[in-house]
Amino acid sequence: MLLKEVKNIFHAELDAIYGKDEVNSFFYLLIEHYFELERFVLALQPNLNIEKEQETILFKALSELKLHKPIQHITGTAYFMDLDFAVNEHVLIPRPETEELVRWVLDDVKEVKHSLNILDMGTGSGCIPISLDKNLVDAKVYALDVSPQALVVAEENNRTLGANVTFVKADMLSLHSKTSAKELDQKFDIIISNPPYVRELEKAEMQNNVIDHEPSLALFVPDEDPLKFYKAVVNFASEHLNKNGCLYLEINQYLGEETKRILQQSNFKTIYLRPDMFGNDRMIKGIRK
Repeated sequence: MLLKEVKNIFHAELDAIYGKDEVNSFFYLLIEHYFELERFVLALQPNLNIEKEQETILFKALSELKLHKPIQHITGTAYFMDLDFAVNEHVLIPRPETEELVRWVLDDVKEVKHSLNILDMGTGSGCIPISLDKNLVDAKVYALDVSPQALVVAEENNRTLGANVTFVKADMLSLHSKTSAKELDQKFDIIISNPPYVRELEKAEMQNNVIDHEPSLALFVPDEDPLKFYKAVVNFASEHLNKNGCLYLEINQYLGEETKRILQQSNFKTIYLRPDMFGNDRMIKGIRK
C-alpha cells in the first residue's frame, strides 16, 4: 500500500475526533518512531510503498487512537527536556508545564558553584529528577514514589538515559521528620514536586485520553481536601530543606492563593506564584527561612 493512502485513511477516521493538524502530527510521529521516516518523506517520495507488516503497525495505532489511547502510550515514549522517556499506563505523561518548572529550577541554580542535594516527591516516570541530574554536574538527586509500578518505569529511564538518580519507595502522605528511609533522612537544597492536584469536580474539563489511560492515583484528589499532598510536601520540606533552600511546586491553576497560604503558614519566606506559558498560575517557589 502507498504510504500516502494510509495517511488519507488516518484523516478519514480521525479528523473528526482530533482535528487535521493533530492527526498529521500523530501520523508523522508514528512513521518516524517505527520506521525512521522523516515527516518530509512524502514530499520527496509521494509514491512510497510500505510493507504489509508496516501497514499492520500503523492500522493498530489507528485503532488505538480511535479509542483515545494517548499517542505516547502507543509509542511507549514521551519527549521531555530534550530526552525520550519511557511511559506507560502507570505514570503520567510529562507535560510542557512540568518542563517549565524544571527550567525554572535550572535557571535559578545556573550560578551556583557548590553541588546540590535535590529531592523530587512523587516522581512518576522520573522525568523531573532525571532531567535535573542530566543538566546539573555534581548534583545528588533523589526521588520518591508510592507506586512500585511507577518506580519500575523511573528506574528504566534512569538506566537508558544514563542518569544517576536514587529512587526510593515512600508515601509522601506518611513521611515524617525522622523517616525510616535513610535516603530521605537528610537535608536538601531543593525539593520539587508535581503531586496529584485535580479535584474530582474538574474531571468534566479533562479529555478521555487522560481519564481513561493515565493513573488516577497520580491525578485526582478529593474535593473536600484538594491540597492534602501539598500540606504533606510542605511539612516535609520545612523539616528537610537547608536554610534558604527552595521548594518548587507544580499546582492546580485554580488553587494558587490557597497553595501559597500553606507555604506562608509554614517556615517559608519570599514566595513566588508564577504563571505558565498559557497565563495560568501553575508554579510556586518558596524559600525556607
